Formats: sequence, structure tokens, C-alpha cells
Amino acid sequence: DTSKSQCLIRTEGLLKGLRETEREGERAVLSIPLSMSSPGTSNIVHENLKMGSDGESDQASGTSSDEVQSPTGVCLRNRGNRRISAEDLNKRLSLPADIRIPDGYLEKLQLSSPPFDQPLSRRSRRASLSEIGFGKLETYIKLDKLGEGTYATVFKGRSKLTDNLVALKEIRLEHEEGAPCTAIREVSLLKDLKHANIVTLHDIVHTDKSLTLVFEYLDKDLKQYMDDCGNILSMQNVKIFLFQILRGLAYCHRRKVLHRDLKPQNLLINDRGELKLADFGLARAKSVPTKTYSNEVVTLWYRPPDVLLGSSEYSTQIDMWGVGCIFYEMAAGRPLFPGSTVEDELHLIFRLLGTPTEDSWPGISSIDEFKSYKFPKYKTQPLINHAPRLDTDGIDLLMSFLKYESKKRISADESMRQPYFRSLGPRVHTLPESVSIFTLKEVQLQRDPGYRNSSYPESGEEHLKAAY
Repeated sequence: DTSKSQCLIRTEGLLKGLRETEREGERAVLSIPLSMSSPGTSNIVHENLKMGSDGESDQASGTSSDEVQSPTGVCLRNRGNRRISAEDLNKRLSLPADIRIPDGYLEKLQLSSPPFDQPLSRRSRRASLSEIGFGKLETYIKLDKLGEGTYATVFKGRSKLTDNLVALKEIRLEHEEGAPCTAIREVSLLKDLKHANIVTLHDIVHTDKSLTLVFEYLDKDLKQYMDDCGNILSMQNVKIFLFQILRGLAYCHRRKVLHRDLKPQNLLINDRGELKLADFGLARAKSVPTKTYSNEVVTLWYRPPDVLLGSSEYSTQIDMWGVGCIFYEMAAGRPLFPGSTVEDELHLIFRLLGTPTEDSWPGISSIDEFKSYKFPKYKTQPLINHAPRLDTDGIDLLMSFLKYESKKRISADESMRQPYFRSLGPRVHTLPESVSIFTLKEVQLQRDPGYRNSSYPESGEEHLKAAY
């Protein structure tokens, strides 16, 4: 009893001292180590912390580097001289560094939130983001309408938080049907894909009538870029663009995400030359054991022959055929297989690569669709005759993409390490995922031969509607 009374008196004294300290304007936190309880005392019952609806505490314990250990074993954290900066807040809420925090928000946060070295609960973080302006339509200014599709309208806009341009993909919500599955799929995938070569989803604004996805704005897509330079790209630029496509894809494929709709219109490029994968409306997270997917995916010109012939069991290799077609298109200045129907597309493929046999594609003779078309027996043509600007390493890489048997197509990860990319240097393989390859001095775009002047051309915004 004596030891209990002494402990109680000592605790009350400490609390009184802390209250006096707070009255003087200095913030402090009380933390009593377990070692303070003496052997003769009963177990200490701590007051329950207030729990949020998501099961997380609105308070958090922990220590920091600026704590001062008192002789009595109480940790006092001096907060009198510390000022919270916008940088501190950005880190705490996982915000981009260029966010402009509203006036007075820092002071309000200091007064209404837990001590700043302690983490926020999910509920507090959501409330903080909302107060800054995330998730609100009034945060974004609509500028120009870029295009309209079946489900969505895309606007060029400006964020009041950063003063940067954004792309606003406004998806109409039907009360009977709700959000289109493509929109749900795009949101669920993109919120987890954070990479320098994947378009960034900044924000989601949900109202009764619409779901607006807020993306970073890029000047144009690859199709527009090629059109602007007369379809004659510098071969150095072809290499840099291809590497960025593969880098973004490798990141997706490592996470079992298939894009399924690769084409120049879905590859966005900014004025720095950074290329980013966009439009994940047809993308799928590949799960096991489900292996069957729709074969009505990938724009016809970039669709692999196994999918054209009805295959619905595919993996990451579905994207690699499209990469080969885009690689050729950048190097040669024209589409590789511009078919108008499925049969026409297969004719163009077989005419160049040879009609497949059991040797080149085991099992092909048993596919009903293939037998029904009764294709002529075309012979393989040398690819170098069709893409003379590619060197030997480039031709070898192109051929490794365009394999009939999907499992023999080279992966995105493996293709980045092929000799064709040796001139980019070894450091492109060690960059953090969120860092652009243009941070390296050895990676530089060249002036494309087709440009009439050295300045970057005006963007063709009408092409961007399909990319977001």
C-alpha cells in the first residue's frame, strides 16, 4: 500500500508539472516506461484510447529523436521551438511536394491533431486530405474539352492545389447501372501503380452524377508525336521511348497486371520526353487459378495472333506482341499490321512472318478458327527489308517480341537487358521506380529529323481523349 501511494503521489506530481509546462506554451508528451512499475505493485490499467471507425486509434504512441529523458524516467518532448513546415505536412499525408497548403491550415493542424511526430489514423488522414481540397470538384478548374466517349468526357483542367494542368476524366453514373466496370477496374489498378512510366492518378471525385478521375496532364500521345515529326523519329528517341514502355510494363507485370490495350494512342509523352502508360480501362489483375479472359481486347493492329484466333488463356505475353508492333511503327514510320478485319489482320501477320506450322507454333493445326480460314502457305520475309533503320540488335529484339507461341515471347524485364539498350548505360537499370530515366545525363533525346524547327510543337489535344 505504501509503494502504491508513493507511486500515485509521484505520478500526480508529474502530471501537475506537465500541466504547468503546457500553460507556459510548451508542448510535452508523457511516456511512462514499464520499468517504472515496482515489483510490489499491481498491474497498471491504462485508459483506453479513442478508436476510430476503421479500428485505428486517433492517438499514437512512440518516441522520437528529440525526446529528453528526465531523472525520474519520464520522456519529455520539447515542442516549443519546432515549427511545422509544408514539407513536414506533405510527408505526413503522402502528398506531392508541389501541393500548396491552404493558408492557416498548418496552424489548425497543430491545434487539432496528435503531436506531429505521431502517425495519423486513416480517418484523420482522410479528413485532412478533404480539408486541403482533395476529393472536391471545386478544387479543379475545367478548361478545354478534349474528347467524349461512351462513358466518359475528358477535360483539360487546372488544379488549385498545385496550379498544374490536369486531365479530368468525368465518368457519368447511371442510377440503374452505377459506375462502368472499366472505370472501377481503372481506379482499383491505378491507385496501386506508382511509377515514373505510368500515368499518375492524382485524385478521385465522387458525386451523385459522376465519378471524376484526376490524372496528371501530358502534352500528347505517341501517335500525335509521330504525326508531328512526319513519322521520322530519331533512332535514339525510338530506343528511349521503347525502354520507357518496357520499364512501365515490367512494373505492371511484376504485379500481375496486364494492360491489354497497348497502342500509340495510349502512350502519353510530355515535353521532357517522358513516356507513360495510360488508359487502364481494359487492364486486368491476373489471378490464379482464373485463366480465362475475354479475347475482345487489344486494338486490332496490336492484337497477337493467338488472341485473334480466339485464345482466352493468356498472361503478360499478350502485351509483348503489342510492344513489338509499336517498336516497328516508331522505327519504320508506319503500322506493322494495319488490318481491317480479324482475317485481314491474320493475313498481314502470316504474309510477313510466314504461315504458322506445327514446327513454328505447336498445336496450331488443331485450332478450328485457323483451319476455317484456309490461309495460303506464306514464307517468312526478312524483317530487315521492312525496317532498314534498325540495326542487328534492334532486329533481334523485334523478332523476340513477335513470336507466334506466346510463352516464347520475351518478357518486359528480360528485354530491357538486351544488347539493343546497351548505349543507354547501366544506370538505367538501378533507378528507383518513381524516378525518370531523364535524370541521367547519358539519357538525352535528340532532335527528330522530321521536325521543321527545333522547338517542341504544339500539342494535338484531340488525340488525348482516347489516352485517359
